[in-house]
Amino acid sequence: MAQPFVLPDFYVPYPARLNPHVEEARRHTREWARRMGMLEGSGIWEESDLEAHDYALLCSYTHPDCDADALSLVTDWYVWVFFFDDHFLEIFKRSQDRAGGKAYLDRLPDFMPMDLSAGTPEPTNAVEAGLADLWARTVPSMSGEWRVRFAEATKNLLNESLWELTNINEGRIANPVEYIEMRRKVGGAPWSAGLVEYAAGAEVPESVAGSRPLRVLTDAFADAVHLRNDLFSYQREVEDEGELSNGVLVLETFLGCTTQEAAEAVNDLLTSRVQQFENTALTEVPALCLEKGLNPAECAAVAAYTKGLQDWQSGGHEWHMRSSRYMNEEVDTGQSLFGGVLGTSALDIKTLFGRPATARLRSLTHVPRQVGPSLLPEFDMPFPLTLSPHHQDAKRRSVEWTDRMGLLDDIWDRQQLEGFDFALCSAGLDPDASLEELELSAEWLTWGTYGDDYYPLVFGRPRNLVGAKVCTDRLMDCMPVDEPAAGPAVAVSPMERGLADLWARTAGPMGAEARASLRKALDDMLESWLWELHNQAQHRIPDPVDYIEMRRLTFGSDLTMQLCRLRHARGLPPEIFRSGTVRSLESSASDYAVLINDLFSYQKEVEVEGEVHNAVLVVQSFFDCDYPTAVAIIDDLMRGRMRQFLHVKEHEVPVLYEDFALNEAGRAALDAYVRELEDWIAGILNWHRKVRRYRDEDLRKDTSWHLGGPTGLGTSASRIISRLARSSPAGVAVVN
Repeated sequence: MAQPFVLPDFYVPYPARLNPHVEEARRHTREWARRMGMLEGSGIWEESDLEAHDYALLCSYTHPDCDADALSLVTDWYVWVFFFDDHFLEIFKRSQDRAGGKAYLDRLPDFMPMDLSAGTPEPTNAVEAGLADLWARTVPSMSGEWRVRFAEATKNLLNESLWELTNINEGRIANPVEYIEMRRKVGGAPWSAGLVEYAAGAEVPESVAGSRPLRVLTDAFADAVHLRNDLFSYQREVEDEGELSNGVLVLETFLGCTTQEAAEAVNDLLTSRVQQFENTALTEVPALCLEKGLNPAECAAVAAYTKGLQDWQSGGHEWHMRSSRYMNEEVDTGQSLFGGVLGTSALDIKTLFGRPATARLRSLTHVPRQVGPSLLPEFDMPFPLTLSPHHQDAKRRSVEWTDRMGLLDDIWDRQQLEGFDFALCSAGLDPDASLEELELSAEWLTWGTYGDDYYPLVFGRPRNLVGAKVCTDRLMDCMPVDEPAAGPAVAVSPMERGLADLWARTAGPMGAEARASLRKALDDMLESWLWELHNQAQHRIPDPVDYIEMRRLTFGSDLTMQLCRLRHARGLPPEIFRSGTVRSLESSASDYAVLINDLFSYQKEVEVEGEVHNAVLVVQSFFDCDYPTAVAIIDDLMRGRMRQFLHVKEHEVPVLYEDFALNEAGRAALDAYVRELEDWIAGILNWHRKVRRYRDEDLRKDTSWHLGGPTGLGTSASRIISRLARSSPAGVAVVN
């Protein structure tokens, strides 16, 4: 069978190395698979299948430095996970038996007890037997924290297979954002990252395991692994198995292009994710180790883990080029300057220059330019707009509050704030709110937007990352979880006073769990502003995937959604809000809203402020396309996210009713939350259409930013800073 496309030139910057214990791992895993019942008689594999796939070679390339025992154990894990994948395909995917698949998957976590003395059920098939054996052999040498993380990654890998099965049942191809998110769970690379910790003897310290830099390392690693696999496995998955979860097929459908063009686009995204990994490892991880005060052994563990993920990338590529499981017939022809010698794929200079180098250059050399009024598509808005009758009263009160807090003393003035009209946004987001609730909502939006404007102007242009970190730490001190009313006592600057006041009024009446969730949402938003400054200091347009995920945080989506959830907390089990269905609803709603903002704010950010954080600009850089083309791509993505929201609402929420056995009151509460998300989307679009913040005439008439000093594209920040220098001593202290 002819290959559907020519494999592209891959960006593989590091050579693969082979573990010397490969033959021992082959012998061991063959015996183990037979003992577990995975070979003859399983109906899935024969010994010839296992030999042809050669998972020992995969693990010997991806874990080149571990000893023989560790290599054999890791190889057994990979045999198990690939056997599970093929077993689930044959038994449940081909028959489209979702109910049977769910029952099968629900049993598997029982074979991963945190305490081995608790025992496990009697295995009924080779997958259960293999998992019980592997868990018992692995976890004694790992901490309780690692066990929790690895068990969660394994559950995600197993359970999200139902998502793939549901899509096959419906003949539905995911949109790119949804696909990347779900592929991480289904594809198992976060699970692989846990095995890197085991094989490298480099368990990540718990104090940094959940941090953004380590999370991005794992996510970028996962995305690159999965996208590479999609390219090699397209023929087997799409043409033979009828699989719809493949990145090439997703982009082929989304972009309306040929299979070859989609393969090149997937490879460009793979390259971008590897370069994101490199950037994070070199610029964010060392700073994290210093900030958290890690000791030398902990720093060495983080470094070994990072190196282990790097080894996996190169080794996984080498294995894909040789395994009979994948499409790789032409990969050695002209692909390497060394004629296909094992381990030399990284030595082909074509993979280091050309498209990868050009893409990296584009992301680092953006120059602010004249763009004119923002181009706006015809927005796809199926939800009606409803406005609160308390809009004007909430606007008056929130403006007075802003003045009292001192937030009109530097980067904003009262005339600007009146034009911004955050109460209008709140009136659409929550049309049923009382006047007091609406006022509080408008004040949160005011404070969050002020901070989002303040950080890049005051800290970004001077590259004052230390000052920004000091400011952020002080803001976090204004939100004590145990005693919310104590926040105002430590507040000094206008931003601190505003946050402390809002925190005391909002968190005070909450229960401890809700208060902790709100605090996390605010911490994430504050840290996302530091992420923007980190990119600004490098003058780096973000990677597309990293941008979309972080944009939800910089926009404050989780903060406002947290406030919505509080109304329904008593009517629904908390697990509902952690489910993949509700997270998908929230993510698609958030993405639609932030892309609205990026379309409207393009002129303000790119032309006036010289910003690099805008989805349209990210798309222009990634696809090397012009402004109108980028807008069209963003419009398509927004329509895809809206279709995703409606799909989940119509098809997955009813399944959630059944999975959680919700009674009539529970179903009504969940339906009400979905309607609030619809109000949220409609209200945000209405606000952007009406607000005096993004229009060309508002940007040119605005005089508050033109106070002398440099003029021209991207120079507004210098004028702001000169104004701040003449403002209150407290504000100057923060800047310094």
